[in-house]
Amino acid sequence: MANRLKNARSPYLLAHAQDPVDWYPFGGEAFQKAQAEGKPIFLSVGYYACHWCHVMHRESFQDEEVAALLNAHFVPVKVDREERPDVDAAYMRALVSLTGQGGWPMSLFLTPEGKPFFGGTYFPKEDRMGLPGFRRVLLAVAEAWREKREGILQEAEHLTQALWRSLNPPPGPVPKEAEEEALAHLVQAFDPEWGGFLPAPKFPQGTLLLYLLARAWEGEERARALLPKTLRAMALGGLYDQVGGGFHRYSVDRFWRVPHFEKMLYDNALLARVYLGAYKVFGDPLFLRVARETLDWLLSMQAKEGGFYTALDADSEGEEGRYYTWTEAELAEALGEDFPLARRYFALGEDLGGRSVLTAWGEAEVARELGEAFAPWRERVRQKLLATRRRRMPPALDDKVLADWSALAVRALAEGGRLLGEGRYLEAARKGAHFLLQTMRKEGLLRHAWRGGSLGEEAFLSDQSFTALALLELYTATGEWPYLAQAQVLAEAAWTAFVGGKASPKLPLPAGEVEEATLPSGESALAEAFFRLGAIFQGDYVERAEGLLETRALWLSRYPQALPGALLAKSLLERGTELALPLPCPMAQAAKETFLPLTQVIVGPPGALPALEGREAGRAYVCRRGVCALPVQDWGEVLREVRQV
Repeated sequence: MANRLKNARSPYLLAHAQDPVDWYPFGGEAFQKAQAEGKPIFLSVGYYACHWCHVMHRESFQDEEVAALLNAHFVPVKVDREERPDVDAAYMRALVSLTGQGGWPMSLFLTPEGKPFFGGTYFPKEDRMGLPGFRRVLLAVAEAWREKREGILQEAEHLTQALWRSLNPPPGPVPKEAEEEALAHLVQAFDPEWGGFLPAPKFPQGTLLLYLLARAWEGEERARALLPKTLRAMALGGLYDQVGGGFHRYSVDRFWRVPHFEKMLYDNALLARVYLGAYKVFGDPLFLRVARETLDWLLSMQAKEGGFYTALDADSEGEEGRYYTWTEAELAEALGEDFPLARRYFALGEDLGGRSVLTAWGEAEVARELGEAFAPWRERVRQKLLATRRRRMPPALDDKVLADWSALAVRALAEGGRLLGEGRYLEAARKGAHFLLQTMRKEGLLRHAWRGGSLGEEAFLSDQSFTALALLELYTATGEWPYLAQAQVLAEAAWTAFVGGKASPKLPLPAGEVEEATLPSGESALAEAFFRLGAIFQGDYVERAEGLLETRALWLSRYPQALPGALLAKSLLERGTELALPLPCPMAQAAKETFLPLTQVIVGPPGALPALEGREAGRAYVCRRGVCALPVQDWGEVLREVRQV
């Protein structure tokens, strides 16, 4: 018999709709029931592509005995962290405060008012791997709630108050030394042998890599030293799908060899931009190939309506990574005469119970041996393996569309279309932008989640700010003003609706993100959008961007390396430039094809925009914080000006 999740939009929640657990969605009905019956809430937060979420589902949530305990003693609440990032952020901070670590599935016990008092992540049904069994945990918490309720309520209140104090610091001046301290920390944490940052597991950290790339473009030698080894190791290791393109979620080891096999839209949208820019900065053809293949993977995730699907699961045929791994016999059958050389190229090793995660550690050796024949040989091998793999049962697709993640994909494809001159990427970006603006906007705000014609009600700052940046990139790529106008509208709507509201009034805990390990915060992204809009329209946009960064000042002073989105916005505000190119201008095409991470390009007829007022067609005007260099007509001089700090 279906539970209350049967009408959910999220595929993750729908997967639990037939559980014997009497799940409630997060909201007033669950809290009212808990308060009326005096029961604690069991909050389970996960997502569709999460391997350990599936394991706990099979072991416990589909088990009649465990379900009976949950239903008798608790009000069970299930949340898709991707659909409700505010709930996830609020309670993940609480979990880290309680246990010292976080992760998914998140398993928290709350008072009837929603205040946390005990939790963990994955619990096996019975004691195993040094973890207490979930059945034992449920019985112990239920007993404690009966016998020690007053003490539990006091501790939950103390934790809640502490979280409100710590996560809502007053704004202050942005520390000048934040970038220097972040770089020093990253240099110390760098893995000189395998790239990336220790300890393992290693995540690709697209936002951090984009910040380091901007610094490398500026000529910062420490950033330049960190990037090539990291990007090559990520691209040649098992983190990257050597057959289908795109990156898995993270590597369990320091060697980038064995991944967790989920493929997330946001990772690949960010990393496509990283590898595009890295190719422009370092000239490594590997980076260009990976950028193209990752952009192509983004295209494969685009729905016919225009939005982008969220993720591919890690599991297929009941086994994590089955779709992506190979035995030697399977490779030999698929590749025929190409197998002996391919075996050296992929540097096979039995990583997962006799099956191999494909790496490309043998690329340099095989490329030297084949010379000009290497690229067509590799593509032939890839197509053979793709043909074989497509006959396997694929991982499940999380087919909901999230506005902020789709905006990241739109921005990546627009930038790819611009830098590579690829019309198909630009067209996909246009289609994605149209879907966001026409289908996911309601009453002036983009709503966060859509699936199968159903649009959710929640709207978040990241939805508006990420989309504004995507539209600004589309304007840069096409010169078409409607994108610019819509970016301005969305940024203004974000300012009005969200700035100053640090937490949702519906939540008992503060919902703001501190770290930007996965994505830039909505505040950092809006600060970047305001810098770019200020370069075009002037006004008070730069002052607003500075105010947004000041709300992050405490965190920037304590651990700046954890806020790369804020560091990138700080770089733009302090050293960014505007490049005005009144049309017609022979340098406009060169500007489209050039990687300029800290520059906003403005094109249009003279006088059509504030940044083009009093400007002469055919010349280039480089300005920094209102101070402009003399106009020039040589592109080489433009490049010298935008880099001059």
